[in-house]
Parts: sequence; C-alpha cells; structure tokens
Amino acid sequence: MANAEELKRETIKRIVPYSPGKSSAEVMAELGIEKVTKLASNENPLGPSPLAVEAIREMAPQSHIYPDPQCTELTEELAARLEVEPETIVVGRGSDEILHYLGLAFVDPGDNLVFSDPPFAIYLYTARLMAAEEVMVPSRDFRHDLEAMAEAANERTKLIFISNPYNPLGTIVTADEVAAFMDAVPETCIVVFDEAYFEYVDDPSYPDTLALVRDNARCAVLRTFSKAYALAGLRIGYGIAPPDIAGALKQVREPFNVASTAQVAALASLRDPEQVPRSVANNRAGKQYLYKQFDEMGLQYIPTQANFIFVEVGIDSAECFDQLMRRGVTVRTGEIFGYPKWIRVTIGTPEENETFISALREVLS
Repeated sequence: MANAEELKRETIKRIVPYSPGKSSAEVMAELGIEKVTKLASNENPLGPSPLAVEAIREMAPQSHIYPDPQCTELTEELAARLEVEPETIVVGRGSDEILHYLGLAFVDPGDNLVFSDPPFAIYLYTARLMAAEEVMVPSRDFRHDLEAMAEAANERTKLIFISNPYNPLGTIVTADEVAAFMDAVPETCIVVFDEAYFEYVDDPSYPDTLALVRDNARCAVLRTFSKAYALAGLRIGYGIAPPDIAGALKQVREPFNVASTAQVAALASLRDPEQVPRSVANNRAGKQYLYKQFDEMGLQYIPTQANFIFVEVGIDSAECFDQLMRRGVTVRTGEIFGYPKWIRVTIGTPEENETFISALREVLS
C-alpha cells in the first residue's frame, strides 16, 4: 500500500513547515525560569486596545453563531478610512491568508513569482504550493533592488512581492522608486505590496500605494491588524486591490474565514484613536534607545522603519540566541535569512529593551 510520502504532491515536498521558534512557555519549562522577554516575533509589546478587549468579551457569548462571511461592517469602516470602494477590500486570517489567495487565484504551475532574498517565508510557501518557480533577487545594501527585480520579471511572472518595510531588514523602497518600478514591470503580472508594518514608518518618501489601487494599477496592497493594532493572536488582516483582482480573491476565499471575535476586535481597534499613536510612540522611543546602545557597543545595525532592528552581533547568531535565551530573552537568529552573525530583535517596552541590552552585553562580553 502506498504511503503518504508517495501520494503527496511533488511540489509540496519542497515546503518546509514554518518554524516560529521556541515559545516563551517552552523556554520557561526548559530552563526552569519564571519569565521570558520575548523579542522574536515582531509582536506589539503594549497589547491590544482596551476597546478591542471589551468587544471580544461582548462577542464571546455569540460564538455558537457563524461569523459574517463578508466582514461587512469592518470592510465598510476600512473603505471609509482608506478612501477606497468596499469592493476593493478582502479580509482574511491575517495578511498571510491574502497571500495564499493570490497564489490560488492567479498562479498556475510553471509560472514564476519574483521577490527579494532574503524573503518572507510565506512567499516561498506560496510559490511552492502552486508549483511555481521562485525567482529570488538578492537585496542590495539591505534594501529591495527594484531595478533588478523588474529585470527579473518576464512573461511567466504572475506575482511580484515587495515587503515594505522589508522584513527582516526594516528598510523601505520610496515613492519615486515604486513609480519607476511600476512603469518597468510587465503588464501581465500583479505587484503585491506587503505593508504589515506601514504604521511605524516615519520616512516621508514612503509610497502611497493606495493611490495605485484607486488608479486601477495591476497591484494589491496587504495590511494587518497583527502589528500596530496588536491582534496577532486573532489572525486578521486585509488586502486592497482593484475590483477585478479583489473579486478573484473573493472567489477562492473560504466561507466564514474570519472569526467574529477577530472582526469586532479589529473594528474596535480602528475606532480607538490612541491605539496606533501609542504603539508608534513606544516604537520610536525604543528604537532610539536601542540605536544608542548599539552605537556604544560598536555594533552595526540597519536603521529601521518597522518595529524590529536587524543588528550584527559579531558571533554566531545561533550561539547568541542560545546565550540570550539562557538569560530569559528570545530573539530571531539571522542565519535563517542568510546572515549568520546577525539577529533580528523586536522593539519592546522600555523595560524589555533594557533587559535585552543587559543580556546582550553579558553575552558579548
């Protein structure tokens, strides 16, 4: 009798399940410690809006009822705030699900997907799931090389992924660069701007990609409630695209895909005028503190437009991770991104940042 490995689709044999790293609970159990400062997953250290927490409580007794499959109220609120039409918005279980829908809706076996190296893991997953070719273009100076990415695209390219800010490096591409890029890529492909961290950007050259959507450009913009809105545990994000692209995504969307609690929490978060400003203020202060500490320690780092910093520690990143973990701090190692002596650290609260720096100084001493 054939086993599952023999029956498995050939293309998914190349898919490596996503590894989020050790959870805080695992680290505490393994080391017998009572607290872990987790700075590994780019989570918002301030937590969700109190309005979101209350909305979840109020919705919980209705959990026996299927959620609104169209996410109608949230979609209308987003459309009004973003000044787009409701039919351009698709809500999903995090923006990752919208990436999945883009693959399902537009990618045939033998097509190719273009993205930067190092990539966000879901870009590889999407390509391999759809039996498409991965065209990875090396980053240049820790940034997307848009000129090289445009040159790499051809008549078989269906999707081009641009994470902006760029995870794991924290850099951005500018409005002028995007305008030139959109003129250079084939008209037969869709450019996907993955803007999970856009709320944290303070560089005025950041592009207004929603203007491209309003102009019916061949593109999609992805955003999330996981980061600045601190709803990572509820899995809710959305895409904005011209109606023909958004319509195709809705064709492959699963019914009842977004939980009712996630929908009401996202809506309440949007209506909290303090949620994003307080998250951005904490992030801005935190990165300035960390920059100063890294400068004092003589460490190279990439100035960030996101809520994490990529920093060179000068030793093997796995060893650095292990030593930090033993001191109750977790970060993301750089070798998985092709940078074996770098780590990615999430910007935390002032206390968390100080705990990390104290532990890092011990490790590097």
